[in-house]
Amino acid sequence: MRGADITQAALFSYRTLEQRIPKNHPLRKFRVVVDAILASMDAELDALYAPTGRDSIPPERLLRASLIQTLFSIRSERQLVTHIDYNLLYRWFVGLGMDEAVWNHSTFSANRDRLLNETIARSFFAKVLGLAEWRGLVSDEHFSVDGTLIEAWASMKSFVKKDGPPPPPEDGGRNPSVIFKGEPRSNDTHASTTDPDARLYKKSEGDKSRLCYLGHALMENRHGLAVDVETTLASGTAERDAAKVMVARTLTKPATLGADKGYDVAEFVDALREAKVTPHVAQKAKHSAIDGRTTRHAGYKQSLKIRKRIEEIFGWAKTIGGLRKARFVGLAKVSAQTVFTLAAYNLTRMATLFGWRLSTV
Repeated sequence: MRGADITQAALFSYRTLEQRIPKNHPLRKFRVVVDAILASMDAELDALYAPTGRDSIPPERLLRASLIQTLFSIRSERQLVTHIDYNLLYRWFVGLGMDEAVWNHSTFSANRDRLLNETIARSFFAKVLGLAEWRGLVSDEHFSVDGTLIEAWASMKSFVKKDGPPPPPEDGGRNPSVIFKGEPRSNDTHASTTDPDARLYKKSEGDKSRLCYLGHALMENRHGLAVDVETTLASGTAERDAAKVMVARTLTKPATLGADKGYDVAEFVDALREAKVTPHVAQKAKHSAIDGRTTRHAGYKQSLKIRKRIEEIFGWAKTIGGLRKARFVGLAKVSAQTVFTLAAYNLTRMATLFGWRLSTV
């Protein structure tokens, strides 16, 4: 007998939110790890708030919500709160009850400077990395470095001359009628009115110039985890400058560092050797700073082979983590987004190493 397609709204539910999440769902183990990390940050989070006054939205919930946004490629915070409202899995992960109201999307903006900043993001990143080190997943001898473009949240129409405002619109619209064809533009003479920190830059010959930032990652070669992150203004020397900063901050003992030909510069190679880091840098066809004392070792070829795995970090960060285009304006906010995204990448990479992804839902 065919059943009737009748929709009847129920007044009560007899299953809890906890019961609705499958026991073998991978996010259950994520939640355990993330809760432990946030618990270890309790003193840091407590210092951000006044001891008296009206209770805020728990910072742990905002951070877990930001993690959901990164892991599930939700493009905006406005969409994020909408998803949390009706998606029981997201609601459970964040820590909301079945009938609790979701906060307004503007809450993220209100907490950007206090909570969702680079300081807290780096602390979260360090806690995730500390867990990986505790499990013996992180190499302390062999590393790779590279950089990638992060497109700024600004259009090319906002890139105007510094010496005066653009002409008014001729058709009565809001955008000025500007013809860029044949006009030389550079960072010395032009700046973006939308994001003054964005720089006009292209990473390779034949590519188009765009307003962007540069994101940099230092990867350990054992399991491909990011051990340090840096975000800079886009320039021709930014990748090498960021690499030196990360090496000084992270590498505490003699090690090797793999990199592409863009790092084959005498000044950079000498700086690495002075820091007791062996430069496993791909050689340029001419005028290379890498000589036989480096290339004669078998480890050199191995480093050049493994260093390409750093593209997996950037690939995940851009396609899944939403880092292809910055969601915010200004170097400080883009830097916080980059650090938090790579912390999320490390969690997903560790999930694969620990076998969490073998769970079926």
